[in-house]
Amino acid sequence: MTTKRLIILLLLLILSTSVHAQRFNQKKMNDAPRYETWEVSLLAQYQTGTDAEGEQGSSIDIDSGWGWGFGIGWNWTEHWNLGYRFSLNKPDYSATIVPEDPAEPPQTIDYDMSKYSHQFNVTYHFMKGPFTPYLQAGIGWTKLDSNLLSRPPTTWDTFKTSEFTYNLGVGLRWDVNGAIFMRGAWNRQFINLDNGNLDFDTVTLEGGFMF
Repeated sequence: MTTKRLIILLLLLILSTSVHAQRFNQKKMNDAPRYETWEVSLLAQYQTGTDAEGEQGSSIDIDSGWGWGFGIGWNWTEHWNLGYRFSLNKPDYSATIVPEDPAEPPQTIDYDMSKYSHQFNVTYHFMKGPFTPYLQAGIGWTKLDSNLLSRPPTTWDTFKTSEFTYNLGVGLRWDVNGAIFMRGAWNRQFINLDNGNLDFDTVTLEGGFMF
């Protein structure tokens, strides 16, 4: 190999190394820890109580209580996150059922219900850095089950329904490092029913991993 060819080869190698290093350093400067990462999380959720009126004076009063869930998300950029969240709550409730026959007295039921929520959310983080406030909005569906069993002397059938839901929320996120994050958020969930709406406020504490 001639000296001229050796010099050209060395110059090309140096140029290639310099360009690669520049691109790597530029990525490190521009990318937040969550940039283009997947994440999974576990959550604890406190749900406030609510009540609703039904037909002929029937009503339901749902207590507050704790639930749990998990989430899966994709950080499209350092600002935008697309995610799925599942949550399960089993609050106590008291329902007053007024029969269609006026001669029959109202019936009161005290039991616990199951609420399964599936939400697909879009989250916007205001800052690129590891600590940032965010806004969240999503749609999905929620299954409600009164958990009643028909057994003598009662003849009530359990109430089950799956309904369209949507939610809005605000929160704070902390990326502890490139692998661990924590979140705290307030959300309001809106459930549309045939005879009215159920609105729940939730406070969620969440921890997870990015990869």
